Amino acid sequence: MASFIAKQLVGKQLNAVKGAVGGGGDDKKDEDEKKTEDGEDLEVLEARREEEERRRERHRKAEEEREEVRAQIRKKYNIKKKETFSAMEDPNRAGQIGRKRKTPEELAAEARGESTEDDGGQGGFLPGNMSEMQAKLTEGPGQLLSSAQEKCSVM
Repeated sequence: MASFIAKQLVGKQLNAVKGAVGGGGDDKKDEDEKKTEDGEDLEVLEARREEEERRRERHRKAEEEREEVRAQIRKKYNIKKKETFSAMEDPNRAGQIGRKRKTPEELAAEARGESTEDDGGQGGFLPGNMSEMQAKLTEGPGQLLSSAQEKCSVM
């Protein structure tokens, strides 16, 4: 670490001396022409771009190999391939994670729909057959009491 710092300090001073003594100003102009507006060399940018392409190609090949292995496993154990979920099908949601959010109009329509349904104060949360069961359970004790009074007489 110390050698790096020393090299940096001495290197800056040497570059200043080289430019002043040996007419190194021409080299500096050539270097400036090779740089982009971001201040980076074209060669560096090209090398980064090529490395990124190589990395993407490696990942693509690895994913193809993984998919082949998955297909072999699905074939061996008779497993059906899962359907792709809707976010992959909808190009507008390609980068989103999670569910689609409801618009204010959808929320208002849903609120109106729940307020018009009368499910015994449950707000439409119970399905139809559960509502029937609830009605039977609330009527049951009353029917039991009335049938017991008919069968038994108090003297």
